[in-house]
Amino acid sequence: MAEFLMKPKIDFAFKEIMMDEKARIGFLASVLQLDPGDIKETQILNPYLRKTHEDDKLGILDVRILMNDDTMIDVEIQLSELSVWPDRSLFYAAKMYAEQIEPGQKYDVLNKCVSISILDFALFKEEADFYSCFHIREDTRGFLYTDKMEFHVIELPKLPAELKEGCTGLELWAKFINAERKEEFDMIAERNPYIKSAYDQLQIISQDRQKRMEYEAREKAIRDYSQGMYEAEQRGKEEGIKEGRAKEIIESGYDFGVSEQDILGRLQKKLQITLEQAEEYMKMFGSQTA
Repeated sequence: MAEFLMKPKIDFAFKEIMMDEKARIGFLASVLQLDPGDIKETQILNPYLRKTHEDDKLGILDVRILMNDDTMIDVEIQLSELSVWPDRSLFYAAKMYAEQIEPGQKYDVLNKCVSISILDFALFKEEADFYSCFHIREDTRGFLYTDKMEFHVIELPKLPAELKEGCTGLELWAKFINAERKEEFDMIAERNPYIKSAYDQLQIISQDRQKRMEYEAREKAIRDYSQGMYEAEQRGKEEGIKEGRAKEIIESGYDFGVSEQDILGRLQKKLQITLEQAEEYMKMFGSQTA
């Protein structure tokens, strides 16, 4: 137990770290480029796992924060690659924005909403920087349409291998979130008092047996989900290859005047499939060829 430290990029651990107000203020100040002293108060709004659908096995463990100026912030960590991430983050930011207003209220009740995405994959593959910030601006002249929506993206794989002396607070936080070994945590924490508070919180929760059980359950759920997605992708690729081979066999059979019965036999033998599966391929591709 004494040597065990949770990984901050597992969303359960990150959320527990953000329960520490000093750590929370330090992290937000670094991302939003604010003086920590200007953030008087922050509140965690969502202490529970959020599920989009009843059959959602993973759920979303985000951190919803309300600033003292009523800015609403949603922080999410995503470990497995998800190419539709911009659409997803836009959906939840828009939902967070729309949920502020009740029927009959005026639009001036709407406050700024900020999305912070911490990704363990490269989203913008052509870009070298690990951090990007987006606003809604006019295309040619670049002036702001509205400041009510803002998107921050941190891509952990793009972090520099070594920490330089003059690195930014945001880079330190990203390195801390990405760290896994005690030596890394020690080195980073001594350079920033807010990260030191986050590290202290990490050490406390890592020694809590109940929280460790919850952390390990969450880590397993994420790992199982990622493995399931990978296997589904592989099955899709294999099925695509098999379909292409089936189409070739069927087309070749028709070209050489082979009977449908013989084509079915060839499909079963060449693809190692059942008669029912061979008949399905015949339905798919036979009509296109005959």
